[in-house]
Amino acid sequence: QVQLVESGGGLVQAGGSLRLSCAASGGTFNMYAMGWFRQAPGKGREFVAAISGGAPTIYYADSVKGRFTISRDNAGNTVYLRMNSLKAEDTAVYHCALDRTWGQLSRTVSDYYYWGQGTQVTVSS
Repeated sequence: QVQLVESGGGLVQAGGSLRLSCAASGGTFNMYAMGWFRQAPGKGREFVAAISGGAPTIYYADSVKGRFTISRDNAGNTVYLRMNSLKAEDTAVYHCALDRTWGQLSRTVSDYYYWGQGTQVTVSS
């Protein structure tokens, strides 16, 4: 049974930093893409960043480019999101996701099959 567990969220002042982690269990995932999405109150889930399996390709949303960094451990089962220069508009529940289509790297919510429960990030201005 595949499970994704996020950690590292919290309350931070604008301009601060946080690092989110997402540990995947129940299989070997190093050849599958993993992504981070976020959902603010009253809004839909939006793409933040994604990293492919193997020799990684990385995508970022324009809103976080230059401030956020996605990375993955060597085993491929843990993905990280380093968030710097946080803004109030980054406040959301952050979810990690795992694709089950080999070789795909997507920015689309519906392309990801497995999801974590999410971790709250709150940025005070």
